Amino acid sequence: MSTPPNPRLTAALSADQRDRLLQCASPVDFPEGTRLFEEGGYADRFWIVRTGTVTLDVRVPGKRPAVVDSVSAGELLGWSWLFEPYRWHFGAEAMTRVRADEFDAATVRMMMDADPSFGLALDHFVGQMLAHRLFSARVRLLDLYAPHGSGL
Repeated sequence: MSTPPNPRLTAALSADQRDRLLQCASPVDFPEGTRLFEEGGYADRFWIVRTGTVTLDVRVPGKRPAVVDSVSAGELLGWSWLFEPYRWHFGAEAMTRVRADEFDAATVRMMMDADPSFGLALDHFVGQMLAHRLFSARVRLLDLYAPHGSGL
């Protein structure tokens, strides 16, 4: 089972589209252990991680959240901002100190609506990222729960 490539913003958007997107970015810095968002919370922003690592987790009743994936430098953190009802599907925590560019979701959605080619390119990028995250979560779950030696 080969891992799909992790999508990068630099490959998904033209230089002009990247510049336009980055013009509305705000730099942020999260210390290790910071909860960036909680599963079920309102998704009103997203990030492009510049340095550090963020873990993605899901709630497990009676236990600590289970880590299903991680996001590191150059990767998009957050996709729930793009799809109604704009609720986080995972939780996220800074595993290390994280520096990132933060984007206001409503502003970016308005930019996407105003420029359909930009919107299509960003939609495609988020779709690629979702496919990568789904594959990563599947592999992690198989590692955790598949019978040893089952060939899965």
